[in-house]
Order: sequence, then C-alpha cells, then structure tokens
Amino acid sequence: MTATLRDWLLVGHVLAAMVWLGGGVMLAALAVFTVRSGDADAVVRFVRPLRVVGPIVLAPATVLVVGLGVWLVLEDAAWSFGQTWVVLALALFASAAVVGAAFQSRAAILAERAGGRGDRAEARRQLGRWVMGYLVIVALLVAIVWDMVFKPGV
Repeated sequence: MTATLRDWLLVGHVLAAMVWLGGGVMLAALAVFTVRSGDADAVVRFVRPLRVVGPIVLAPATVLVVGLGVWLVLEDAAWSFGQTWVVLALALFASAAVVGAAFQSRAAILAERAGGRGDRAEARRQLGRWVMGYLVIVALLVAIVWDMVFKPGV
C-alpha cells in the first residue's frame, strides 16, 4: 500500500481536528468542574495557563485544520470551493474562529486579570463565560464534523 499526498494531508487534517476538538472538550470539561467546585483558588490556577495552552496547542491545530483542509480541496479534482459542504465548513470554521478570537481570548484574559488582583468572584464569572463560549465552539466543530462526513450537496 502506497500512501499518496492526499492520504497524508487527510491524516494531518483529521489529527489536527482531533487535537482541536478533543483539547477543547477536555478544557471545557475541566473548566466546568473548576467553576462548579466553588474553589476560588482553583479558578485562578485554571485560568493562568489558558493563555499559554491556547496559542501553543489549540491555535496550531486550528491553523492546520483549515490549511490542510484547503490543501485537500485544491489537491482533489472531485472537490471545489463552490460545493455546499466546503462553503459550509469554511463558514462554520470562520464562526468558531471569531468566537475564539473575539470572545474566548477576552474572557480568559479578564479571568486571569481578575484572579491576579484577587477578585476571585470575577475570575469565576469570566471562566463561566469562557465555558459558555467554548461550548458554542464545540457545537460548531461538531457541525463541521457532520458536514465533513455527510458532505451535503454532493
């Protein structure tokens, strides 16, 4: 069995999507647990590394998902950017990216700042907002997975 470029692109695309979705689900689950624990110090400990984990783990996975996905469409003559499933995937991706950039990063920064100044209640509130935003992102990512599997319009 010989792997083609398309095969390797698909492996990278799927692995990056697994990191993005799986990492996000795990972070959201831990955040929910932390918020519900009532431990104000745990909230502060949780939000501190968010500004590191996002750029180091989730951002590269996000870039790889879209980059390799675009490359797959360019590589395969059967696919085009005019197909419904490709347009839908890009629109859902853009929505997730906007929520992440505009909402998630701000909530994480505000939670970290609140924790830094000792305002544990505000840190917990901002982490709760972060969780809600990430649940929106997870829903968008699940919709993208559905789109990738069923390819509406094909």
